[in-house]
Amino acid sequence: MEELNTIATLLKALHFAANKHRDQRRKDIEASPYINHPIEVAEVLARVGGVTDLVTLQGAVLHDTLEDTKTTPEELEAAFGPEVRRVVEEVTDDKRLPKAERKRLQIEHAPHLSARAKQIKLADKISNVRGVTQAPPADWPLERRQEYLNWTEQVVAGCRGCNAALEDFYDRVLAEGRRVLQR
Repeated sequence: MEELNTIATLLKALHFAANKHRDQRRKDIEASPYINHPIEVAEVLARVGGVTDLVTLQGAVLHDTLEDTKTTPEELEAAFGPEVRRVVEEVTDDKRLPKAERKRLQIEHAPHLSARAKQIKLADKISNVRGVTQAPPADWPLERRQEYLNWTEQVVAGCRGCNAALEDFYDRVLAEGRRVLQR
């Protein structure tokens, strides 16, 4: 029964995120559905990182709802509780700040994140490195894609020590991404 409740709770988060991101598309040439990204982040956490913690997996599915939709922290807490709200807030950028400042703050804040947030951040960067390498935004030149990979490495440096399997996988994905972009 407990396993069924866990699955139902995770599916509730997935349904919530799918509803919130329903009209959003990725910036790749195919304009793929945005919800594919949070699903991939949660899947990488579970499959590669061996993460079974429900709050972490819910946080992964919901990680962009505060940043990229009209979802409020209070709405998240009402639906999923204070722990999920906190972990999602930890990985949320303040969109009122300029992009360069948000990127700088991600590097600065990474070492101070909770273990849950660090794992979500790692899986998010794995997904993003894959995307920038394999299905990049249509208007991103090679140099911008390479700079993005370098920036993710700085963020991930602050997340190390939380999940060796995710860290090793990130290193492999980054190395492959760099090989692809050097061709």
